[in-house]
Amino acid sequence: MAAPMEVALVSDAAGPLCNCSVWELHSGSALPGYRGGNSGPRGLALLGGEHLLGAQLGKSYINVWELQRKDQLQQKIICPGPVTCLTASPNGLYILAGVAESIYLWEVSNGNLLAILNRHYQDLTCLCFTDDSSHFLSGAKDCLALVWNLYSVLQAEPSQIPDPRHVWSRHSLPITDLCCGFGGPLARAATASLDQTAKLWEVSSGELLLSVLFDVGIMAVTLDLSEYHMFCGGMDGSIFQVDLCAWPVQRDRTFQTERENGKVFKGHRNQVTCLSVSTDGSLLLSGSHDETVRLWDIQSKQCLKTMNHKGPVTNAFIVLAPANMFNPDGKPSVPLPKFSKHLHGTESND
Repeated sequence: MAAPMEVALVSDAAGPLCNCSVWELHSGSALPGYRGGNSGPRGLALLGGEHLLGAQLGKSYINVWELQRKDQLQQKIICPGPVTCLTASPNGLYILAGVAESIYLWEVSNGNLLAILNRHYQDLTCLCFTDDSSHFLSGAKDCLALVWNLYSVLQAEPSQIPDPRHVWSRHSLPITDLCCGFGGPLARAATASLDQTAKLWEVSSGELLLSVLFDVGIMAVTLDLSEYHMFCGGMDGSIFQVDLCAWPVQRDRTFQTERENGKVFKGHRNQVTCLSVSTDGSLLLSGSHDETVRLWDIQSKQCLKTMNHKGPVTNAFIVLAPANMFNPDGKPSVPLPKFSKHLHGTESND
């Protein structure tokens, strides 16, 4: 049986139009492109394998494309303010968006706004769900990373703002990125910050497991599927590979580039904005403000392919291609409704 095809989705901030390109990971062949709006998308989310969502820099709406229809914007979801980050739950039921210092949670099936969470003090920078969609994490310029139990958020009274399950306050400068491994509420999560550290946490207990200090600010972080390694993208264009199984175990480490032979990817000429690892753990995808996306062989640290873009790359990630992604006659099983700008049960506004 042939292995599932992996595709890379890449967005850049290029000129008058936002650009989202798709290419097949192993062959390198270009696939459909998605364009629309003005200014480049800061966040991308694949919703249920049927819709691609893009949140635009400085814009108060989310662009929606159907994956079967290329180069044609399907819908704009109006938001209460500029969207700074965006994600969708792996089960396809919910969408999260960061709007200023607030987190907005929508239900996909009916477009209802379910919750507005105001526990950050400055603008949101990143959002992600656990793999089982039971929890989500948020990071912001206030140096805090919060862990939320989705069930608790949904069960809270409309007049109350639920408390996060954990408040991680060990960073001293803004959070730039976060990611979550596998295991649902038992997963480990990684955070990156301008304070030149990347930290690894346990979601269930909230315990800090590891803190790694670098000589540059860290803009992007990801884990491989087996969670043997953590990859961190720096402001200088370097990508660092941190061994999570190193012995002896140390909670606080300093990554000394000159001594870490074979653990640095070099090639980008500007800050690394996003990282993603293939499912077999052999390939690393990186995007940068140098207007390129690079595909790396992890073992050799060699760059296998470079894709040029017309603007700074703001987001790039690897996914298994949905089964109907390239079926020209395919249609989403559930049309995406217009999303409400107001909490469910209050007077709506067109």
